Amino acid sequence: MTRDRLQSNDFRLTQELLSHMLGVQREGVTRAAGQLQKRKLIEYSRGNIRIVDRRGLEAASCSCYRIVRNMHS
Repeated sequence: MTRDRLQSNDFRLTQELLSHMLGVQREGVTRAAGQLQKRKLIEYSRGNIRIVDRRGLEAASCSCYRIVRNMHS
């Protein structure tokens, strides 16, 4: 959703901010980002996020992303 609003594949979001946004601990953000990197969907380092494969990332997301996206279209 951040990518949609910024219209950029590159943006800054710290683990702390992501953890607050998602309601999880920072360790959960670390694990999730690591898994997305292993799948070559994102690059993540020190708060810098680059979406490498947008379609793949969308496919990996839950259906709630599509629901929210469609509400704002």
